[in-house]
Amino acid sequence: MKDKHEQNMDLYFIALVPHRELEEKIRRIKERMKAEFGAGHALKSPAHVTLQMPFKRSSEDETEISAALKRFASTEEPFTVELNGYGAFAPRVIFLQITQPGTVRALHLRLKEVLLKDLHFSPGEIMKDVQPHITVATRDLVKEAFSEAWPVIRGEEFVASFDVRSIFLLKHNGRCWDILEEFPFGTNG
Repeated sequence: MKDKHEQNMDLYFIALVPHRELEEKIRRIKERMKAEFGAGHALKSPAHVTLQMPFKRSSEDETEISAALKRFASTEEPFTVELNGYGAFAPRVIFLQITQPGTVRALHLRLKEVLLKDLHFSPGEIMKDVQPHITVATRDLVKEAFSEAWPVIRGEEFVASFDVRSIFLLKHNGRCWDILEEFPFGTNG
């Protein structure tokens, strides 16, 4: 049983989220993965590129987290993420590939410093490295379904891009992930 402190913790993560039109297009792919291959877990979050894996904090810490992320984002410059085709982490994950992941990796490294210094994350809470991608099937994609899905989807075309102008803090509501707050780039204040 979790101790009282653990029970009062909420689950958060930090990500890049594409514009609504692209998010809807990716949602349709996730719905297809659920309908054809029984993998619906990816539908529990909006399409995103993870910058910081889920972490637990008290909701009382949200103001401090928000202030730190606002300061961080205010110094960042917009950039574009290009998506081209599908990739996989066999035997459980299928994702949309980012063609030039270096910009996202560099953003992650800068964010990591803020998490460590300003928000006092332990090194174990922080992703060591990111492999930027947008997941369309995960966790509940069983090995047999992956073996069916991957040969079909890997050859399909998917080309899109989105401008990254902010980072997002997401919070788990007990069933799925909601966007809690958006932090625009380059807005000093």
